[in-house]
Amino acid sequence: MISLAELIGFIGKNLGVSRWIEVDQSMIDQFARCTGDHQWIHVDVDRAKSESPAGRTIAHGFLSLALVAPLGMEVGLAPRDASAVVNYGLDKVRFITPVKSGDRVRLQLSIESADRKDKGTISSRARPCSRSRICRHRHWLPRH
Repeated sequence: MISLAELIGFIGKNLGVSRWIEVDQSMIDQFARCTGDHQWIHVDVDRAKSESPAGRTIAHGFLSLALVAPLGMEVGLAPRDASAVVNYGLDKVRFITPVKSGDRVRLQLSIESADRKDKGTISSRARPCSRSRICRHRHWLPRH
């Protein structure tokens, strides 16, 4: 894990790559129960096989987005000497390609910028990507 001071040195560089996570139907179903989004493209395996262009169910876009926080912590986005890391928000979020049930995803994280704020807070702009060809979220705005 890096320190707050070292975070500045990672601007424009890759912070790291997380482990792979399989997004299986069980995870998709749990997310549907939590959010109340039971659209058939997510939860009806048989219908998705016959009617979905993907040929199987797909994960909710917000499920793939939700994986950014824990995988970001795994990669080291939370500096060891930070008292807290707060999700300040996201900019330019796009769900370009669906994550199909059974797909494996991981997070590649780079720091685009970091600015010192009041009371020792650092605001950073991170660029997370999942899978090699998909950029799910363009800018994540954590505060340290």
